[in-house]
Amino acid sequence: FCCKNDLSFVRMRLLLLLLLLQTTAVFCFLSSSSSSKSLLSRRGRELFETIETRTVQPTKEDLDELKAALVFVCARVPKASLDEVRDAAQRVESIGEQLGIGQASSSTGLLSGEWELLYSSDDPTRTSPFFWAFRKAFPDNADKIFQITDTIPAPIKEVGSTFQTIDLSEGSTSGSFVSKVRVKTLNGFASSTMTTKASIIGLDGVDSIRLKIDTTKPEEWTMYDRLFGPLGPMISENAPAFPSGDVLEKAKPGASEVILKTSYCDEGIRISQNGESSNNDIFVWKRTELSSQEIL
Repeated sequence: FCCKNDLSFVRMRLLLLLLLLQTTAVFCFLSSSSSSKSLLSRRGRELFETIETRTVQPTKEDLDELKAALVFVCARVPKASLDEVRDAAQRVESIGEQLGIGQASSSTGLLSGEWELLYSSDDPTRTSPFFWAFRKAFPDNADKIFQITDTIPAPIKEVGSTFQTIDLSEGSTSGSFVSKVRVKTLNGFASSTMTTKASIIGLDGVDSIRLKIDTTKPEEWTMYDRLFGPLGPMISENAPAFPSGDVLEKAKPGASEVILKTSYCDEGIRISQNGESSNNDIFVWKRTELSSQEIL
């Protein structure tokens, strides 16, 4: 790493270690039997093949069934392969495009709201744009660090629920983005919500938005409670956020800006990727204010 004498850089390395130490691959599974999920996944594939041979336009009901198949593939235990999830997602995207549903995500206003992670092709923390920016800033070191920390087993590190909140009005080119990942270390001895805040600074085509990382902060950190007792929550709330965006810019100009690409987004589900990654990642989200049935 460079900037050996830069105090801010040292602080950022410490923050990154805290972020990475508290990560693991854990997902929000919907309740259903494995046999039902397998059957629904197979039905989704068969339905898509049938739709492709039709001479008539697919229907909204067809799309809903393909979305249901995607949701259940995302929730399958053991975890579905990336190819399985990508195939299910591409079916939704293809029929959605034919019906004019879920398209042009950067301008419809449907990105706005709170979203809960259903599936990540990578460690769930990698859904945070902070890590996309970190990889841009330190391309020679990021993957090496991730490979080491990803092998740390539970209960030394565990990841809880992962959420994103987006505020982007229809037709607007600016707004806000917040990523929250609940993480625990040492069998729950310490836990926090790792929060990265970013600004939406523009659109990138019809399906992508540009984000600029602003700050990163461990919120609701229980170590404050252990150290300061009743004063812990107040200290945690008022502790300053780390200016991760500025530090990333010092390491490599332009590194704090990333692209969120969303290939499908409607009132219930969202399919997104790191728009600058060559890893073929895929992240499937559901809108939190809707039940499992309503997202379809």
